[in-house]
Amino acid sequence: MISLVGTWMQQIAMTWLAYRLTDSTITLGLVSFASQIPILLFSTLAGVWNDRLDRRRLLMLTQALSMAQALLLFALTLTEAATPVGLVLLAAMLGCINAVDLPARQAFVAQLVHEKADLANAIGLNSFLMNASRFIGPAIAGLIVAALGEAACFLLNALSYLGVLLALSAIRLAPHPSPPTQTALSALRAGFEYSFQHPQIRLLLLMVAGFSFFVTPYAAMMPVFARDLFSGGAATYGFLIGSAGFGSLGAALYLALRGSRKEANGLDRLIARANLTGGMALACFASITTPMLAYPMLAVLGFSVVLAVAGTNTQIQMIVAEAYRGRVMAIFSTAFLGIAPLGSLAVGAISASLGVRPTLIACGVLATSLGVVYLGQLRSSH
Repeated sequence: MISLVGTWMQQIAMTWLAYRLTDSTITLGLVSFASQIPILLFSTLAGVWNDRLDRRRLLMLTQALSMAQALLLFALTLTEAATPVGLVLLAAMLGCINAVDLPARQAFVAQLVHEKADLANAIGLNSFLMNASRFIGPAIAGLIVAALGEAACFLLNALSYLGVLLALSAIRLAPHPSPPTQTALSALRAGFEYSFQHPQIRLLLLMVAGFSFFVTPYAAMMPVFARDLFSGGAATYGFLIGSAGFGSLGAALYLALRGSRKEANGLDRLIARANLTGGMALACFASITTPMLAYPMLAVLGFSVVLAVAGTNTQIQMIVAEAYRGRVMAIFSTAFLGIAPLGSLAVGAISASLGVRPTLIACGVLATSLGVVYLGQLRSSH
């Protein structure tokens, strides 16, 4: 929890710093693109490692490297040596680390749970943890940036990694890695074949990829809304992101509370409705002209995003074969976080020409259309 709060503080401060230095939506899109494109390029290969290596030691390595990245970002900002190019490169560095860390973290949660009946609840609790930090971190970051500057957030994030490193060092598990029986390329191919030949997993992965492309890039445009459209500052930016985090927290809590039920208990239709609601909420938010109305709409949007994505994660983890878990979760991470930078880059570029509001309204309409298609696929399969 401590580490994830720090991560969100850094993300908010880094985005704000990029916009302060350039006043460019294209730069915002590039920073977001650079932080996530490595997940698209490398995460699936990292999934092979997750099925073969000690995930606890792998996570300790990624967290230590993330701490080093945060300290470098702190030093550059403190000395006023940070540049847009430097921010893009540091975002790409963290993206490469996350390409390994994220699928390992998802698979590690399942490894900690011995009874499959408890798995959905554990995934829901993990989602609650991540989204509680998403609610707390941006609000704190907005206040700290306004009072002390971006460098303070980067330093606090670096220190926060001590929490997760201590937690990981205290965990004791039986050795998990399976001995390699095929080459890494063959194992990767087998993971893709398993994922896309399984009709339910295939549908879920395609849906979350489309949702990620059209809906999640809204976060990269928040500095534009905060400063230019709502005439606010860093605190307004933090509260906008925090409002989405509040909705995310509610969705994660809901999933955790319902997690002990059987996986077939309407979760697929819940995911479909969340896709529909998320697209409509995005279009409505982009049309709002005052922050007081934007806050509750962002809460609805945050609720829908987590319900769609965490619900998909739960559904996949409940049905995937253990031998493929690391690789399938890596493909899931690619579908969710790897596709997002393509959306951020597209939204940033189109917004520079058409404006942020029309671009995000169009994204909301397209996401709603995908939700309608997904719901139709579910009905035809039952």
